[in-house]
Amino acid sequence: MIIVYVLGGLLALLLATGLTPLVKKLAFKVGAVDVPNARKVHTRIMPRMGGLGIYGAFVLSLVALMFVIPDTLFGSVRDANLIKSLLAGGTIIVIIGALDDRFELSAKVKLVGQIIAACVVVFGFDLTVNFVNVPFGDQYLNIDNWIAIPLTIFWIVGVTNAINLIDGLDGLAAGVSGISIATLLVMAVIMGNPVVILLCALLLGSIIGFLFFNFHPARIFMGDSGSLFLGFSLAVLSMLGFKQVAIVSFITPLLIIGVPLSDTFFAIIRRWLQKKPIFAPDKGHLHHCLRELGFSHRKTVLIIYGIASFFGILAIIQSIAASHDANWVTFVVICVMIVSLQLGAEVIGIVSKTRRPMLDMLHRLRVKAHSRSE
Repeated sequence: MIIVYVLGGLLALLLATGLTPLVKKLAFKVGAVDVPNARKVHTRIMPRMGGLGIYGAFVLSLVALMFVIPDTLFGSVRDANLIKSLLAGGTIIVIIGALDDRFELSAKVKLVGQIIAACVVVFGFDLTVNFVNVPFGDQYLNIDNWIAIPLTIFWIVGVTNAINLIDGLDGLAAGVSGISIATLLVMAVIMGNPVVILLCALLLGSIIGFLFFNFHPARIFMGDSGSLFLGFSLAVLSMLGFKQVAIVSFITPLLIIGVPLSDTFFAIIRRWLQKKPIFAPDKGHLHHCLRELGFSHRKTVLIIYGIASFFGILAIIQSIAASHDANWVTFVVICVMIVSLQLGAEVIGIVSKTRRPMLDMLHRLRVKAHSRSE
């Protein structure tokens, strides 16, 4: 099966490499372009809808492999539903994203489309978060449908938009999504889930193929068609973290998409402190802050790749620890995550340029230690 995963990923990569230039021509032809303004980094008109290349490569490679290994892909009802939900809901998301790339739909229209796609997953294919593995024990918290259904819809819509929010620099959203997908792939290998391994391999191949054209200096943007599709795919696949018995707790899916979720969380806190509307756009996101610190476009993206990889490693460690009932590791992972987020937010200034309680405390401790030594 390993050769199938590798060949599938390579096929998706080649398809994305071939489709993306065609999508670029289509974007210019239909007028799906991104015009520079005060909030944007690029200085020239850029084609959007690059997500069609990622989506097309993923779907075509999946369909091709379905004829090669159909028994593996549809070995169970749950596996079949996972694939169908990705295709059905993902198609809706891509259509909404592509229309937004061309016509700039209102936030309400896009939200309705995302909710419809999430409902397709929940009601059409019965994929919901019905229980979670509670950290520090072997107990499972069963969730009634009246809570599970809205929780699942909220999760899918939230993650979908979180990826969209970080799409501010060349290759940023695609690369961070690719790292998250790679993390899911490693976890699927640990869990022994062949269907998820295959889906992650195809998505990862599609993303890498697109990055050839999207990494700085980009020749095409993925647009909402790409960021929303990748966010939706991550949301659906990461839901498996809630459902793998005795493997992972609810902490793991949060770690997998730690960068977009933390950036979204800090944006909400920042706007609340500044008494601005929560959904009002600003230039205080992680990539904006790093650019203000003097890092180049490319270095900023690579730094965020490193942060995403750090979260991914924590997720894998947490997954392995949970499978061996090593509760102390879970505690350490949580502590490392909280301290890292707080320190990172204060150093970068993502919430406030003046409120830095942890850094101030460390400074006071250092001054006291220095005075005692004298």
